[in-house]
Amino acid sequence: MKQKIAARWQALSIEQKSSFFTKLIFFLFLMVVLFDIWVVRFSVFDFNKILEENLESGTLLQCVQEETQLFAEFVKNREKNTEKELDKAMENTWKAVEALPYDYGSIGEKRYNKTWSIQNFYEVYQEKRDAFFFMKGYGTQYVTSLYEIYDMQEYLQKYARELMSDTLHDGNDIYREKVPGLMRIPVFMVILGGILLIGVVQQTELMKKGITEPILELAKASKRIGANDFSGEDIKTNSQDELGELVHAFNKMKYATGGYIQALEEKRKTLDLLHQEELERLSLEKHLELTRMELLKNQINPHFLFNTLNVIGGMANLEEAFTTEKMIVALSSIFRYNLKTTDPLVPLVQEIKVVQDYMYLQEMRFGGRISYEFCWLVNPEQVMIPVYTFQPLVENGIIHGLSKKEEGGKIRIRIWEKEEVIFITVGDNGIGMEQEELCALRNKLNSGENKGIGLGNIYKRITSMYQGGELLIFSKKNAGTVIRIKIPLSGIGAGGEEYVSGFGGR
Repeated sequence: MKQKIAARWQALSIEQKSSFFTKLIFFLFLMVVLFDIWVVRFSVFDFNKILEENLESGTLLQCVQEETQLFAEFVKNREKNTEKELDKAMENTWKAVEALPYDYGSIGEKRYNKTWSIQNFYEVYQEKRDAFFFMKGYGTQYVTSLYEIYDMQEYLQKYARELMSDTLHDGNDIYREKVPGLMRIPVFMVILGGILLIGVVQQTELMKKGITEPILELAKASKRIGANDFSGEDIKTNSQDELGELVHAFNKMKYATGGYIQALEEKRKTLDLLHQEELERLSLEKHLELTRMELLKNQINPHFLFNTLNVIGGMANLEEAFTTEKMIVALSSIFRYNLKTTDPLVPLVQEIKVVQDYMYLQEMRFGGRISYEFCWLVNPEQVMIPVYTFQPLVENGIIHGLSKKEEGGKIRIRIWEKEEVIFITVGDNGIGMEQEELCALRNKLNSGENKGIGLGNIYKRITSMYQGGELLIFSKKNAGTVIRIKIPLSGIGAGGEEYVSGFGGR
């Protein structure tokens, strides 16, 4: 039987299993609710009814006794306060009589007759009592009526006691009938709880074997595959639902993926070998390029160049051509810096000196059309920046921004530090660029297409030497161009290389 149930369960779809499990839980919950309602109805409602009936009969007796006592006090002393209390007591007695249960099927014949007698007798008593209140004097009729009311009050008390006794007796009988059932409620609850627990456990076991365990096996197998381990055994399941189909498809996919991964691994090894050969080739080309640069430098004899410039400067001094002498000294300083500086990083003060010399020559060249402004908020002797950073940017600003502007313009250089980062801006108020031209230039820098020795060289050095280094370009037509460089003070990032810079266009 159990095997048949398991087979039918495995043949169901996941949606059908979930629906069945939900209906089972709802059914069990409904059973519990109905049982609780029955327990409440069996115990609380019936016992509450007994207590209410006892209270109503006891209230009647208490009201009749209170009315009798106040009536006697009123007869002896007709005070206003006593009259008010008596009126209140008579009203309470009437309400107590009206509140008595009067359902023959509920209270039985005996209590029904007593209740009927009390109600009818109380109406007669009311007439006698109310008529007595209107009597004047203390004659024979007054006394006779008074004692007649006393007798009726005694009868009312007697009937109320008998009704209360009968009510208590009926309540005790009902209680004794309910007690065995109440004693059996815990047994019923234990049995019902056991049945519900067994049902939930069985259903949970079916859900575990049919859904949970296959999913856990799939998760474990996925982790092994994620670790590149395809040697695990196939996942086994007897389910014929969507999950069973998924397990079978997963097993097939594992074998197919394993073969594909093996082929990719062989391909990767081949590519690694090719990559290694490419790296070696690039390394040789780099060394060859450096050799070529050194040969190019060596073609110019620095000593001959410097000596010649010094001789020209001395002649200019003798001839009292002081401006010419100053220009020659500035040019000699620039050549000396470009030819003799081999370190990838130099103090900021050296770059500032080169830019000042360069701008002096440009001011002499363009006259009053070109000017510059230099502001640094850092210690230039302690801050290290990549060599040949400023001159190419300043040269770009003059050639592409200011020289094409008839009235010339101004170069502004700002250097400041914020949160362990050095910021450098080189801006000009030249002709600027259209948005399309600016986007094209940015794309070339990001893609590495701009391989010149100007912006492209500086961009490559900044982004590769520093972790988080940036070179951003901002420009607007007829407004100017600004280049901002971001250099973290944390040092050169991994993968940074030494580059040789020069001068050139964008």
